[in-house]
Amino acid sequence: MDKNTIPLRKDVPAEYKWDLTQIYKSEEEWEKDLASVEKATQKLVSFKGTLSSSKENFLEALKADQALDMLLENVYHWASLQNEADQSDSKNQERVNRASMAYSKAAAETSFYVPEILSIEDSKINAWIEEKEFEPFRIYIKKMLRQKPHTLSEKEERIMALQSESGQTASNTFSLLNDVDLDFGKVTVCGTDMPLTHSTWTTFMESQERGVRKEAYNKFYGQFASHANTLASLYAGSVNNDVFHARARGYASSLEAALYSNKVPVSVYKNLIETVHKNLGPLHRFYSLRKRVLGLEELRHYDVYVPLVKSVKKITTYEQAVEIIRQALAPLGKEYTDTLCSGLLGGWADRFENKGKHSGAFSSGCYKGYPYILLNYKDDSIRDVYTMAHEGGHSMHSWYSVHNNPFMSYEYTIFEAETASTFNEELVFEYMFKNAKDEEMKKYLLSMRANDILATLHRQTMFAEYELMAHEAVERGEPLTTDFLRKTYRSLLELYFGPEMHFEETSDLEGLRIPHFYNAFYVYKYATGISASLALAKRVTTGGEKEREDYFKFLKSGGSRYPIESLRVAGVDMESTQPVQAALDTFADIVGQLENLL
Repeated sequence: MDKNTIPLRKDVPAEYKWDLTQIYKSEEEWEKDLASVEKATQKLVSFKGTLSSSKENFLEALKADQALDMLLENVYHWASLQNEADQSDSKNQERVNRASMAYSKAAAETSFYVPEILSIEDSKINAWIEEKEFEPFRIYIKKMLRQKPHTLSEKEERIMALQSESGQTASNTFSLLNDVDLDFGKVTVCGTDMPLTHSTWTTFMESQERGVRKEAYNKFYGQFASHANTLASLYAGSVNNDVFHARARGYASSLEAALYSNKVPVSVYKNLIETVHKNLGPLHRFYSLRKRVLGLEELRHYDVYVPLVKSVKKITTYEQAVEIIRQALAPLGKEYTDTLCSGLLGGWADRFENKGKHSGAFSSGCYKGYPYILLNYKDDSIRDVYTMAHEGGHSMHSWYSVHNNPFMSYEYTIFEAETASTFNEELVFEYMFKNAKDEEMKKYLLSMRANDILATLHRQTMFAEYELMAHEAVERGEPLTTDFLRKTYRSLLELYFGPEMHFEETSDLEGLRIPHFYNAFYVYKYATGISASLALAKRVTTGGEKEREDYFKFLKSGGSRYPIESLRVAGVDMESTQPVQAALDTFADIVGQLENLL
């Protein structure tokens, strides 16, 4: 692929794209299923008012519910992936909107379902679901019963369902503005103008040429500055929507609302922030080291991503990256590595950037088809090897979950997902560090690992704290103005980066450009995930067969357990602060090694 131009989607070779025919072989098949959503919806609606009449009737209703859910999952997933691959294609936008409308309509028409189930006497429903024929639905029902205190009446649930589509307006508008409409221009590198995009941003920030970093930074944030008020308004709309839902359902806060379904105590979230606050010293030392190593009079925000070891340059082709992952993840066994690597080289992955494609990377699996991976792979960024391993961890988690659980309880939580992904990153680091051919490469990898832990643990905790501050402000009755959001974010930048950092006037606009903020209280799971994964990686690589099998019990759990429980089965207790403290100690140790080496 030509690095100096971003191709149109139609010009990307088929072998570099994901194979969505595993869901639908044609658009006509998709249209047929979309049209059948209404019939499947009415099938479930036909059970209205009869769910408690007999266990046989209840079982048939559960089967109708499952059929509708599977249909909606396939219809929406296929349309969504088409759109993520090219958001500039109006047909893709139309399809995903139609799928979303069908989903919302079905949710509204079946809004009676959950309230009616929860109205069944506890003794009756608990007796029914213990019988063998209810086994595929047992966990689903038990988790539903836990939601009883926050489930509304049928009429109220219908209103909530009807509001769901409009509730996504802020998120959808931000995505279009961020990924399609914003034009960041070009950056001059060695006399050549190169496009500045979300994907190339990382490469420019890692450039050893400070002028390149500065130009890219100012042009990038200049675009966000031009739309600051719009971006602030969109985020405020998203937060207000979160608070509305929490209050409507009777939660004490939007944070509790976000954590309740996963049975994660609010203390886990707040303990994370508190523990990181107590350990900011090594982080500030790392930034001081960065300033000294780079020989800077002032450390600026555009200096924090450049590799500290200047002499190491490495090109890693996509195929070479897959082979590194195969070798690095060998402790997990041949089934794991063969399945993942054949997927990465086959139809699982959408490999490279094209115009209109979603920025960054993600894994998106459903019960049918592959556990798909979106990448924007760059062969001159070693970090992209880690990204591939990270998303591969998600996809293999999905693969094991699908193959070991019924449809109604196969989906694991994001809290667990970020453990499986960062576990893979840790094994890739250990493999590459062990096999580094010279001291300079070891220094490079060690400094990069420090940056990766920082980005996943410290930075995501900072993001999590910002989200909490924004939501708590609304809950106190304070409006989220542009000025409030920028001042709040700047205060956190200063706290986390420490006294060595000098920020630009536009630096606090970072708080208005993070897509994950539109999925409230999501990012803290990266921090808890890496804390759990560091502990589990050490446990698996230094342990024996039992430790490895414990980890696979976790991967196979799917949605059969609550996340704290499934991680406890794997061998780590996330209700204590110990895993987070241990991860912070690991970071402090790496900083100490770098201070001696550099």
